[in-house]
Amino acid sequence: MAGEKGEEEEATKTKALTRLIKNITVRTLWIYVLAVLKDNPTYPYQVKKGIREKFSFNPPTVTLYTVMYRLEREGLIRKNEHGAYEITGLGLEALKEAAHLLAEVSHKLTDMTSEGPR
Repeated sequence: MAGEKGEEEEATKTKALTRLIKNITVRTLWIYVLAVLKDNPTYPYQVKKGIREKFSFNPPTVTLYTVMYRLEREGLIRKNEHGAYEITGLGLEALKEAAHLLAEVSHKLTDMTSEGPR
């Protein structure tokens, strides 16, 4: 029965909603990486675990490593003397800006949908 419920939930998702979920999880993975690293320096496998625990999705491992490599190259994260990754000041600013942008869009959409049809 539990499997049937999951299948029913999946069947009710439109393709558009499925694309949105992918776009706000996997395709914006850098935001989640920075959010996890904001709390403590850590290693990639622990970043993956943190994303799963805090945000309820499991990013593909190769994608996570690719994103972390790019974030390091862009100066948003760095390896410390112990080999763990930590967020930089630039990374913290990028995280704050991204969170603000997402909150702003979310509020606008919520306001628009709560008004009802025009």
